[in-house]
Amino acid sequence: MIIGKKEFDINKTYVMGILNVTPDSFSDGGKFNTPDAALFQCEKMISEGADILDIGGESSRPGYERVSEEEQLSRILPVLEEIRKRFDIPVSVDTTRAKVAECVIDAGCDLINDIWGLQDDPEMASVIAGKNVPCVLMHNRRDTDYRDFFEDLKDDLQRIRDHAIASGIEKDRIILDPGIGFAKNREQNLEAIKRLGELKTLGCPVLLGTSRKSVIGQTLDLPVEERLEGTLATTVFAVIHGCMFVRVHDVGENRRVIRMTEAILYGR
Repeated sequence: MIIGKKEFDINKTYVMGILNVTPDSFSDGGKFNTPDAALFQCEKMISEGADILDIGGESSRPGYERVSEEEQLSRILPVLEEIRKRFDIPVSVDTTRAKVAECVIDAGCDLINDIWGLQDDPEMASVIAGKNVPCVLMHNRRDTDYRDFFEDLKDDLQRIRDHAIASGIEKDRIILDPGIGFAKNREQNLEAIKRLGELKTLGCPVLLGTSRKSVIGQTLDLPVEERLEGTLATTVFAVIHGCMFVRVHDVGENRRVIRMTEAILYGR
């Protein structure tokens, strides 16, 4: 898979570094919402081995308030433009809005990460298809009325994938995300992580995003700032079950865990 100027091997696991340029994200809100702070964090993540950066301009924490497209762009574009000037690394933008996606792609974004899997904005699929960029499509739903949780999860992701393809997005440009922490309780999140390997039947690469999330806090009874080890355990699961990306805050530690796990599994 080509993302930006970089070729990614779908049989390896890569690190997507999280850059929230928001005042209210659950883990690092307000830390990087100025261009200088954001660029410093970019440089740090790149030096620690990030393969791609993911910029978010709207928090998705529980109870978050939606912000306008204009506000998202005012947060994202200055940082994106400076990254493009200074660093040669693929950049993703986390947004559910078609207008935001179109503007950031024109400004140099290489991938769109949609936490609503094309379900929030009816124009998003046509923008991604028209611009011919890869996308991460995450599982999410407005109700939690599951009949058979994991089978419903797979069915939902299959519908998202099929809608993307029918809208003109090439299948080899689609990455699926099981949506840990979204419309799921602790037990369902743990089951989704445990059964990651079964998502391969959908025929698309998988991204796992668990970094510092509540499933770790609830399981270990730890606050956000003490969830690194729990995150690393899920990263090992991601490698074992063939995930292509892990989306994380702590790049260096996750990069080392991936290297060690791949060495044990594959001798590389």
